[in-house]
Amino acid sequence: MIIGTLDNIERFRNLDPLIFTALEWAAGHVDDPFVKGSQWIVEDKVKVNSEEVAMLPRERRQMEVHRQWADIHIPLSDDEHIGWAPTESLRNLTEPYDEERDIAFYGDSAQTIVNVRKKQFVILFPEDAHAPNIGVGNHRKLCIKIRL
Repeated sequence: MIIGTLDNIERFRNLDPLIFTALEWAAGHVDDPFVKGSQWIVEDKVKVNSEEVAMLPRERRQMEVHRQWADIHIPLSDDEHIGWAPTESLRNLTEPYDEERDIAFYGDSAQTIVNVRKKQFVILFPEDAHAPNIGVGNHRKLCIKIRL
């Protein structure tokens, strides 16, 4: 897991070209008028989901894991709390891995909660199980998917 701000993405240029492309796109579009939906910015490799989602209390969020994609979560309207645990530590599978959606769910508790402020980002890799959208009310965010 990596946390940062969109105003210092240059240091991530050499991390991974697709991750940098996603961060660069987000930095240039984070203030655009919000339009819910999805778009590919690199065909079949980087997809931006503009989401308006209901936040829920920590105990009602399940941990999710991915195998083929990394996520970049960027809150737009409010801070977002995201639960985190190492994927290999999870034991309570509640929804088996769905290869088409690249997701499985676990009932384990997060080992830590990370506060991500508006226009900050968190990058989550397959080894980073996460429970996004912890909080109260609805919020808008970008969830960028990067094929690994």
